[in-house]
Amino acid sequence: MRQTFYSGGWLYAALVAPILILIFTFFYLPVGLAFYWSFFLEKPFGGGSQFVGLENFARVLLDAGFWSSLWRTFLFMMLAASFGILLALLLALAADRGIRTSRIARNVLIWPKAIAGASIGIVFTFIFNPFLGLFAPLNEVFPGLWNPRIDGADAFATVVIAQVWTGIPFNFIILLSGLQTIPDTLIKAAAMDGASAWRRVRDIQLPLLTPQLFLTFVLEFVQTAVDPFGLIDTMTNGGPGDSTTLLIYKIYTDGFHSYDLSGAATQTVLLMLFVIAMVLVQFRLEKRVKYER
Repeated sequence: MRQTFYSGGWLYAALVAPILILIFTFFYLPVGLAFYWSFFLEKPFGGGSQFVGLENFARVLLDAGFWSSLWRTFLFMMLAASFGILLALLLALAADRGIRTSRIARNVLIWPKAIAGASIGIVFTFIFNPFLGLFAPLNEVFPGLWNPRIDGADAFATVVIAQVWTGIPFNFIILLSGLQTIPDTLIKAAAMDGASAWRRVRDIQLPLLTPQLFLTFVLEFVQTAVDPFGLIDTMTNGGPGDSTTLLIYKIYTDGFHSYDLSGAATQTVLLMLFVIAMVLVQFRLEKRVKYER
C-alpha cells in the first residue's frame, strides 16, 4: 500500500493553528491576566492600575468569606465527585454484565453530557420545587420539610445532585471502557471457582479498574471545582444566604457585581493553586494504581 506524506511543514501549522488560537484566547490569556491583575489594583471602569504587590493576596486571605466559600468548594468537590463516580461505576458494572436493555442504556446515559449546565439548572429547579416538584407531596404532609429557597442545606443538596447527574455520562464512558478491557477468562475462571458476583467485582474488576478510577477522580475533582457555575447561577444565585456560594461563584460576584477586579483575579489564582494542590495529592496516591495486567 502506498503511503502519502505531506511535505510542507506549513500545512501542519495551518491545521493546528485554529485550536492553538482558541486555547490561547480562552485559557492562557485569561490565566495570564488573572496573575497580572492579582498584583495590581485595577480600577473597575478603566483609568489605569496601581502595583500593590502581595496586598491583594493578604486582603483575600484575611477575608472570612473567602475561607467559607473555599470550604464549601472542598465539601462540594468531595460529595459531587464521590457520588458521581460511584453511581457511574454501578451503572458501568450493570451495563458490562450485558443485562437486558444494557445496549439502550449505554446510549441514553451519554445524552446528559450534551446539555448545558444552565439548562440542567433550570430543569432541576423545577424538579426540586417545594410546591410543584418531587417533594411537594411530602411538604403537604410535613410543611417546610423541603424548601431549597430558604433552607441552605436543601439548596446545597440540590446543586450537588445536579452536579452528580451531569458528571455521570463521562465517568460512565471511561469506567465502562475500562471494564470491557478486562479479560473475560478471569471473570469466568473466578465464577467456575465459586466466587460470587460481588467477590468477582471486589477482587478482580476493581483492582484492574484502578487506572480508569484514578483518571475519573482527577478529572471529576477538577470539573467540580470550576464547572458548577452555571448550575448555581440558574438554581440558587449563591443563596439562600451564602450556602451555595462556591469559590467559582464568589469570583464572579466579586468581579461583576462588586467590581473588585483585583480581588476576583487574586481568588482565581488561589483557586487554581487549590485545584493543583488537590491533583498533586491525588497523584501522590497513584502508587496504588495497577497499570499492569
